[in-house]
Amino acid sequence: MAELWVAQLGRIEYREAYALQERLRAARQEDRVPDTLLLLEHDPVYTRGRRSEPGELPVERGIPVVDVDRGGKVTYHGPGQLVGYPIMRTDDVIAFVRTMERAIATALAAAGVDAHTRTDEGPDYTGVWVDDAKIASIGVHVSRGVTTHGFAVNVDNDLTPFGWIVPCGLPGVRMAALETEGLACFRKRMAFAFAEAHGLRQRLVSRTRIEAAVAPVASMA
Repeated sequence: MAELWVAQLGRIEYREAYALQERLRAARQEDRVPDTLLLLEHDPVYTRGRRSEPGELPVERGIPVVDVDRGGKVTYHGPGQLVGYPIMRTDDVIAFVRTMERAIATALAAAGVDAHTRTDEGPDYTGVWVDDAKIASIGVHVSRGVTTHGFAVNVDNDLTPFGWIVPCGLPGVRMAALETEGLACFRKRMAFAFAEAHGLRQRLVSRTRIEAAVAPVASMA
């Protein structure tokens, strides 16, 4: 069984994590690393995907806004939310997203939450839901067959900042959070469910190991 590297990075500023994804994607494209999943939290930030439209962001609230190359629209990240960035090879992005949705729903079920997808309602409903409230958002980007960005699951984060935007471009959408356990427990469930859904064996690696693997290859000149 092929390996999935899983790195638990703790709380990290968004742009720093974005730059790490870029370096890791380049290494994956060159087969210097296996498929990898970064699990982390972010300082408060709004990210605006390629399908975002004017009016989806509120009046200035003191939370930075970052434009990104992922699919999807506007969303919020903050402490207590589990963010996962899979840097993985794929030749079918739709199947990749659906597998990610199933993995999140499986992890939530293991935590005692009855969650479901809404794939038959169109791309705006990508993600995972509890009744009619959204608990997990998904947005990816693929370059030369390797993904960046990924998913965010509301665990014990403050949901208030979602109320200051049009989350995921859906007016009136309610957001939900996991209330049965904390981030540390759910992070383990999510890593296991994600690896299993993709048919991979997870291997925990440190950020030091990741940084060493993505370091530029020394010139032979």
